[in-house]
Amino acid sequence: MVGDSADLLQHPRRNLGNRYRSQAQKFARLASKDPDRFDENMAWAEQNARQALLHDFTDERNWRCLADIKVVVQDGQGLCAVLEDVFIILGRDAEQIDQLKDVNFLLVGLELLEAAFSRDPLDPDTWWSTFLEADSIENDLNDFAQRCRRLDFSDQRANIVYGRRLERIRTGGHENLFIELARHLLAHRPNNHELWMELGRLYERREEMDEAWSCYDHVQQLQPHQTVRDSFLERITGRLMGEEEKPWTAPSIEKRSQFLEQMLQLSQRISSMEQEVEATIPVEDELISSHPDLERLQSLMDAGDVSEAFFLARRLVSQGEEWAEEWVAKAKDAF
Repeated sequence: MVGDSADLLQHPRRNLGNRYRSQAQKFARLASKDPDRFDENMAWAEQNARQALLHDFTDERNWRCLADIKVVVQDGQGLCAVLEDVFIILGRDAEQIDQLKDVNFLLVGLELLEAAFSRDPLDPDTWWSTFLEADSIENDLNDFAQRCRRLDFSDQRANIVYGRRLERIRTGGHENLFIELARHLLAHRPNNHELWMELGRLYERREEMDEAWSCYDHVQQLQPHQTVRDSFLERITGRLMGEEEKPWTAPSIEKRSQFLEQMLQLSQRISSMEQEVEATIPVEDELISSHPDLERLQSLMDAGDVSEAFFLARRLVSQGEEWAEEWVAKAKDAF
């Protein structure tokens, strides 16, 4: 339940974001009119500005609101933290902010924020319009793809922002690029059920039924109340039977395992693990943990490589290893 609440707060809810931003601006105005209660009103303004970001981090106005408050209260360190958070959401290396240690953020922080949004608008439609206005959209898309391949999208907010950008790429007719980059994002954060759904729908339209089933299966694993895999099976089986063809069946264990193995390998390539973690197993647990895949799962979870552990556990389950279902649940809870 706690995890569900956290996920909900990380998902954009524009109306609540607008409401909290309006409250923050109201308290900021009150602070300017009442010097005796300046600190109290600015504290309320900052609290509401933070709530606005919690409910909608995709609205640049919410970031500007909090940044403006930081300048008013002369909190340079806090403004630096705001910029660092923006860089994380934009899929950048937050450590780049270290290059600006000697910079007075109270003087140039707002300018840096505007420069970041000018280059990388959070609104996906505004972002996509910059590609449509470019002289060579293919070159710009290639540059974007190269950038995506080296960025870190483990932050849920970054995954959502870039997932919506990929939707614009798909609707723009660049389906192959969408598939490649979508799988890259999902290797970073496998619990992005919205992106799995979009990928499944695209595979279904392309008549790549085994891949579509695998994507819908992921959605139903992550969101059991969404029976999209079962609905897909009923839909495609009914259609084929209506055409008096051989009914389609779910992909074989080998095919499902192959799909998960591909995702596992992609996750391994982008893993943050710098070296193989050597598991130290107590003597009394040797009989329980003697299975090599079990040891590997434990090592991955201990090292924080949750995505890799998730795909490995899912592959094992697809191969009939029922004991791995527990590790699928552990990985989902760790996202």
